[in-house]
Parts: sequence; C-alpha cells; structure tokens
Amino acid sequence: QVQLVESGGGVVPEGGSLRLACAASERINVMGWSRQPPGAQRVLVGTIPRGGSAIYSEFAKGRFFISRDNNNNTMFLQMNNLKSEDTAVYYCYALEGDNVRWGQGAQVTVSQ
Repeated sequence: QVQLVESGGGVVPEGGSLRLACAASERINVMGWSRQPPGAQRVLVGTIPRGGSAIYSEFAKGRFFISRDNNNNTMFLQMNNLKSEDTAVYYCYALEGDNVRWGQGAQVTVSQ
C-alpha cells in the first residue's frame, strides 16, 4: 500500500502564496489534492496523471497549480493569491487500483 506524506502547511496572510508537497512511497499513476474547510465536506482541488496535465475544480483555476516530480514520486500544490476561504486541511491522494490512499493532511490557514 502506497504511503503519502504531506508537508508545507502553515499560516499565510491573505494574498500570499504557499506550496504543499506530497511524497509517495512508490510510483503512482494518478494523484491529486482535496481540501476540507472547517465544518464542511472534503472537496476536490485537482487531479494530475503521471505524465499528463492537471485538471482543476472551478474554484482552483488560475490560482492553484498542481505539478509532479516523477523522478522523486512527489506532487506539489502551488497556491497563489490565497483567500480566507482557502483555509482548510489539504489532503493529497493517490489512486491505487480500486482504492484511494490519503495523506495525513496539511493545515493551511489564511489570516485576514
């Protein structure tokens, strides 16, 4: 079973930027990010296949960018022009066969 370890969360002022990383223990084809705001359900941020382009949920387009370093089995989420409503726990995920594997989550807090 693949293991996912996230890093890079923290507190950032509105308008700031933050980059999250997700290191996988093995090669994975499809990975992505989801987020869970306080008191709300987890929602998809975007998905990226190995060797392909990322696709994003509407709210993430133009501000969030997902990339991969396939040599190191690592995926990144670059978040720009952050807003208070981006405050959430961000989870990376990997599709492994019929299963979805999740990282431990990274808290991102955007301060006003």
